[in-house]
Amino acid sequence: MSSEEVTFILNGKPARAEIDGAETLVDSLRGSCGVAGVRVGCRNGDCGSCTAMVDDECVKTCLMLAGRAGGAEIVTLEGLGTLDRPHPVQVAFMEQYAFQCGFCLPGMVFSTISLLARIPHPDETEIRDALSGNLCRCTGYANIVKAVQRTAEMVAAVDQQNF
Repeated sequence: MSSEEVTFILNGKPARAEIDGAETLVDSLRGSCGVAGVRVGCRNGDCGSCTAMVDDECVKTCLMLAGRAGGAEIVTLEGLGTLDRPHPVQVAFMEQYAFQCGFCLPGMVFSTISLLARIPHPDETEIRDALSGNLCRCTGYANIVKAVQRTAEMVAAVDQQNF
């Protein structure tokens, strides 16, 4: 197979990957770019462990061909917040003990961000619906739902301070 170079912005920095035509974005991010925050799980879009934000859209990167990411802005867990200034969703997930093994974390975190961008104050049904495309075998989802609710509270408090 012939290979091609794809360039994109990864976690705020220019990046490039040498890919073959059938390579998925998760494989390119992990292999060519050394990003471990996207995980390889089911490879068919069911588990959510490979989730990242691509041009502000929550994407299961195992379902996207790497070639389609050319010119895109991609954010993985590594690009979300810092140790000194974590993203509100990271703070909320830690406060609420919303993860154990962390395998589902990319899907849960980016689904939360995507949900809150659409619905700033979701109810429990909306939260569970937004998380439904992600599998977690450790927590039973109760603390994850609490973490999403807490994130919404934190974001609303910051928004009110900015007015």
